Amino acid sequence: MKALKDILYKVHINSVTGSTNIPVNELHFDSRKVSPDDVFVAVRGYVSDGHEYIEKAAESGAVAIICESMPDQIINGVTYVEVDDTHEALAIMASNFYDNPSKNLKLVGVTGTNGKTTITTLLYQLFKKAGYKVGLLSTVKIMADEEEYKATHTTPDSLTINKYLSLMNETGVEFCFMEVSSHGIHQKRTEGLEFVGGIFTNLTHDHLDYHKTFKEYLDVKKSYFDKLPKNAFALTNIDDKNGLVMIQNTKAKKYTYALKSYADYKAQILENQIGGLYLKIDDNEVWTRLIGTFNAYNLLAIYAAANLLGLEKLEVLRLLSELESVSGRFQYFVSEGKITAIVDYSHTPDALKNAMETVNSIRTGNEEFIAVVGCGGDRDKGKRPVMGNIASTLSTKAIFTSDNPRTEDPQVIIDEMEKGVEPQNFKKTLSIVDRKQAIKAACQMANANDIILIAGKGHETYQEINGKRIDFDDMKTVKELLKELNK
Repeated sequence: MKALKDILYKVHINSVTGSTNIPVNELHFDSRKVSPDDVFVAVRGYVSDGHEYIEKAAESGAVAIICESMPDQIINGVTYVEVDDTHEALAIMASNFYDNPSKNLKLVGVTGTNGKTTITTLLYQLFKKAGYKVGLLSTVKIMADEEEYKATHTTPDSLTINKYLSLMNETGVEFCFMEVSSHGIHQKRTEGLEFVGGIFTNLTHDHLDYHKTFKEYLDVKKSYFDKLPKNAFALTNIDDKNGLVMIQNTKAKKYTYALKSYADYKAQILENQIGGLYLKIDDNEVWTRLIGTFNAYNLLAIYAAANLLGLEKLEVLRLLSELESVSGRFQYFVSEGKITAIVDYSHTPDALKNAMETVNSIRTGNEEFIAVVGCGGDRDKGKRPVMGNIASTLSTKAIFTSDNPRTEDPQVIIDEMEKGVEPQNFKKTLSIVDRKQAIKAACQMANANDIILIAGKGHETYQEINGKRIDFDDMKTVKELLKELNK
């Protein structure tokens, strides 16, 4: 057991009531999990405030309470520590509790609106192929070298992050690649972690239900780079208009990558087709299995990061050619009837536009391009008409359907998507609330050589409807339907 005073190392403390020279068993920010000799950190959440459960935590045996304001009732034998920010305190305490595991490996964070999952997962793949023990903290899954664990958030809470980093230490992991979301940065989940590098992909319209303004969203992302240490690297996409803004105040060593601009790491697309991408990177040519301009950016970021982490450039190029697409990220298959079905996680306007433009770039123009698109409920409503416009403009037929409606009426969400459809595209759109029926309609419409894009859910194997998670897998569904229809 560790002493409370050791776990509080580097936490900004305003006042203490009681002793900090006491042994503690576990840290918790959920009062329901508190047992005797645990510490309860009262975190102000998006839905509830942990300060309301301080008394309950003490009754459950908590020996210490970390809070932003002292409760009215002080219980004898319980230590109360007042801090300015319990999110930050929790992250630092979690790192101390697990013996600062990020210091014992090379941790690289990837942030941006799109590309985080692909870059982190493919970096994990690449370094595994290079013979290293590697960790992964992503939206899709958590990996401690060969062991796989289920992921619940893009950036887990700070206790979970440090728990898995500690597990990676035990398994001898040398490199770890981590998705860093704007929510995670804003909620201080990455405080106390020691990064050797940070990668910025792009910044587009997303999460404005949470951040309220684009400037706040940008500033939160930028704050991650502001805190990188001087011995780390900051790698940014300067084809994005916010690329240089991200690194303008960082102490880390600055590096750039681009397809269109002069940069430290430069790539050119030589061929882009359904079978993959043929790229020229730093005057060397490489064939990869991934498709689309957005994946050219992802691959270039991977190449640059691997090189900055010490791998030889030619070795990295060889490994790039062996990488396979990430689950739900422009993942495709061709049916027996020669219909190409693509499943993609594109749930933002920019991601959807990228995916659809990629399909159009590899089409001959003679095929039908059918897009099945939905928008999530209880999330940023402003992007719904925008995505409706993109889907109806860039396809030959757009089917609007449910994504994860959550607590909203799915028909209302679809109605808001339809508001973005321009008059000349009305006849190209169709609305089917049931997602399986929408995919079935797309399969029935498609003929040989046609392309179906199913966007929005990607790797997710469920739908959230009225508070319940219902099993649903886009890729499994479209494969079954095309086989059933013998197409």
